[in-house]
Amino acid sequence: MKKKTSFSTKGQRADIGDMIIYRILANRYADAVGPFVFLDHIAPKIQHAINTGGTGPHPHRGIATLSYIINGEDEHFDSAGNHAKVHSGGVQWMKAGNGIIHDETLNYDSKTDSKLTHAFQFWINLPAKIKAEKPEYLAIEGKDVPRKTLNGQSGWIKVIAGDYEDLRSPIPNYSGQFLYHIHLEAGAAFSIDIADKTEVAAFLPTQAATLNDAVFEAGEFVEFDRNAGEIEISNSLQEAVDVILFGGEPYTEPIIAEGPFVMNSHLEIADAYRDFHAGKYGKIIYPGNEAP
Repeated sequence: MKKKTSFSTKGQRADIGDMIIYRILANRYADAVGPFVFLDHIAPKIQHAINTGGTGPHPHRGIATLSYIINGEDEHFDSAGNHAKVHSGGVQWMKAGNGIIHDETLNYDSKTDSKLTHAFQFWINLPAKIKAEKPEYLAIEGKDVPRKTLNGQSGWIKVIAGDYEDLRSPIPNYSGQFLYHIHLEAGAAFSIDIADKTEVAAFLPTQAATLNDAVFEAGEFVEFDRNAGEIEISNSLQEAVDVILFGGEPYTEPIIAEGPFVMNSHLEIADAYRDFHAGKYGKIIYPGNEAP
């Protein structure tokens, strides 16, 4: 049986500098989908000049950030001393744990001739016991993201987080979670069975698609009911389409979100701000600015 749609909505503009950003989650209907509590869509754009400003250094606590770069080159710095770049198709994952400061800069991919940039940032809520752990970091290049060609060369699926059949992402799972990028050629279809009580949503970044016999527009976020059932994605266009499908088991602990922090109580939010202002999250040391 096919799953029913709970609601659909579009994001609100939340631009940073020259980046055109749509805030998809949280929205007026949902605060979370499984462990995912935040999604920004950095819309496709032809970038003519190098971005030197980035997002600027800012703190996080209680979550893991996940940046998925469809097109471009993303550079990461953090106060734990991590620094890396990933290119088109790559992922930056950072467990903020008990507190960290990071900075990311998205530019066009220096390894290709394309000036196109296009990306997503997710926040993954951590279980309370993991929120107290030290930060961790992974940089995963596109070639290392698990990928499988669909039957009949009708498209492919990438497993950004979680697992699918024999594919497993290197990103740690602290609860049931999945994040897939599904690419369907013209006229193709793909279906997936979702277990009972699983929270799941789809996002259509650039093209319309048919989800369980209903047509949704580009830019729509679609959440489904929590009953066991099938999600069928169909492409009736004359070009390929992309769908981001994500979710997982419900987060059962309290969710208190304020600014860059997601904790389990208002007291923990106050502690997060106090520790940040006390300098306990450290400081980013950018290359060339190291102490002698």
